[in-house]
Amino acid sequence: MERKTITEQIRTFEDACQALGLDPENLPIVENLPEKDRKSLIAYYKLTIIARALNEGWEPDFSNTGQCKYWNWFYIESYGANAGFGYAYTYHAASSTYTHIGSRLCFKKNELAAYAREQFRDLYFEYLFINMPKNYQK
Repeated sequence: MERKTITEQIRTFEDACQALGLDPENLPIVENLPEKDRKSLIAYYKLTIIARALNEGWEPDFSNTGQCKYWNWFYIESYGANAGFGYAYTYHAASSTYTHIGSRLCFKKNELAAYAREQFRDLYFEYLFINMPKNYQK
């Protein structure tokens, strides 16, 4: 029987938890935090678990400037009625030790970052925005 690729195995947060032996119901406790931050913190936790599962044990080594690391970055264009949310980019850094986002959301391959960007777009939006723009591009 042919083994499924990691992107075929990890389609949901629950799939990622199963791959890592975690209980998907065991989410961080956020009730004592400001309400407007709760959804973002849960989304970040979920994205962290998803990235770990997709990376299959790989972790970024920021002391290794020769190691490629990929992560998604997003932008919002503000042009009146034509405003949109862009999410079609991944970025990689091989010589830089700084990052615009947490290293827990790095991927070992560009293809994995692109997959996560598309498959888990709504989680990225929950993580990044307090109020998601109404007219973002899907």
